[in-house]
Amino acid sequence: MLTPGLVSISFRNLTVSEIIELCRINELPAIEWGGDVHVPHGDIEIATQVGSATQAAGLTVAAYGSYYRCDAEADQLDFNAVLDSARALGAPVIRVWAGTTGSAVASAAKREAITADLRRIGELAAEQNIEIGIEYHANTLTDDPDSALALIESIDHPNVKLYWQSSNGKSADYSLAVLQKLLPYVSHLHAFHWEFSGDSFDRRPLSEGQADWQKYLSVVATSPRPDRAIMLEFVRDDSTEQLAMDAKTLHAFLKNAD
Repeated sequence: MLTPGLVSISFRNLTVSEIIELCRINELPAIEWGGDVHVPHGDIEIATQVGSATQAAGLTVAAYGSYYRCDAEADQLDFNAVLDSARALGAPVIRVWAGTTGSAVASAAKREAITADLRRIGELAAEQNIEIGIEYHANTLTDDPDSALALIESIDHPNVKLYWQSSNGKSADYSLAVLQKLLPYVSHLHAFHWEFSGDSFDRRPLSEGQADWQKYLSVVATSPRPDRAIMLEFVRDDSTEQLAMDAKTLHAFLKNAD
C-alpha cells in the first residue's frame, strides 16, 4: 500500500500551518517534514508542536527529512539532536544522506566510515523505534544502484533502508532498473517529473510522466509495505496550483495501480 503525501521543503516559503492545509485540501495525508526550515534540527518545542498539529489535522508524519550527512569531514549535525527532533515530531523514519562524496571517487576508507556511521545511527534510532532511510541522491554513495546496494548490504542492519526517486538526467528505463534492484530495501519514494536537456532541467507537471510512473508503480506493487509513502516534491514553479494538479494525478496513478 502506498500513501500519497508531500515533502514539506517543496514549499520552504510556506508556514507549517499552510503546509498542513495544503495537504488536507489536496488529500495528501503523509508529510515528510524538513529539518532545515519547518522543523529545525534540535528544536524539540517546534517538533512537538508540528507533530501535534499534523495529527490534529488528521494527517500523518511519514518521516523527518534531516540533513545529517554521515560524513565526519562534512559540516556535520549532531545526530542526537536529529533523533530527539524526530522522536518529538512522532516521525517513524529519519531521512539521512550517505556522505558528501560520489561513489565513483569515494575512497575505501571514506566508504567504510560512512557505512560504520549509518550502522551506528541505525542502532541508535532502533532504540527509539525509528527507522533510518538513506536518500537516493547524486554525489553520495547512493548515486549508483550497485553502490547503493553494496552500501545497504555492508551496513547489514534491519533498521536501515533506502529511499528511491528517479535518477537525474537518466532515462525512465534506467530509473526503473534501479527501483527493481533496490526495491526490497526501499521505504519511501519521492515523486516528481523532470525533463532534461544537457545539463539543464525543467520541472514538469507530474501528469507528463504518466507512462514512466505506471512502470514504477507496477514494480512497487510487487513488494508491498504497509507504511510506504509516495511524496510529491519539486513542484513546477513552486506553485500551489500545480501541486493541486499533481495531487490529482498522483491519486489517479495510485488508483490505476491497485
